[in-house]
Amino acid sequence: MADWLHNLPIFWMALLVFGLTYLLAAGICGLVTGLAKGERARAFKAISPGMLPPLGIIFGLFVAFTAAQVWNDNERANTAVDREASALRAVVVLAAAFPGEPESRLRALIRRHIEQAATQEWPMMARGAATLRFTPPLLAETLQSTLALTPNSEGQKTAQREIATALETAGAIHTNYDSETSVYRFVGPKRIERIAGIYEAGVAAVA
Repeated sequence: MADWLHNLPIFWMALLVFGLTYLLAAGICGLVTGLAKGERARAFKAISPGMLPPLGIIFGLFVAFTAAQVWNDNERANTAVDREASALRAVVVLAAAFPGEPESRLRALIRRHIEQAATQEWPMMARGAATLRFTPPLLAETLQSTLALTPNSEGQKTAQREIATALETAGAIHTNYDSETSVYRFVGPKRIERIAGIYEAGVAAVA
């Protein structure tokens, strides 16, 4: 139930939650009314109405703190995904400092990593069937190819360092999604679509 509920539009999600809440309240009210007869009626009347406002406040605080945690985790997950995509785009841009075969090889490796992430890893994470605890092989291969380059100018040396740094950043973020960003809780179909869109934009950039 959680998957389809989390992927409802805000309006329908709010309508469903409040509708179920009111139905539950109405059911409890009907049950109490039906039981409030004879001796039970006097027992129910002995409950002070003054208890209801504090209970409402406690419930409201619980909902607020829970929602704040969810929003915080979701924001961290979004930030991590955007940082990884930015690091991959940086590699693509800086690869132009090595024209010819090196540039083509780096772009091809990044493209393959992007396609694999969008079509295999993220859908598997959404189903809870994968974990990303190791550096992706294609990112590792890209880093090895970068370090194997022989720069011929200061500009290429700088580009090589920046590419290596970007790849290390992307790999670190990629392997820490489940442990640091709670991203598993937010990879429903709509989130997969958004993340895949970021990666597909990267594919277009390296096409």
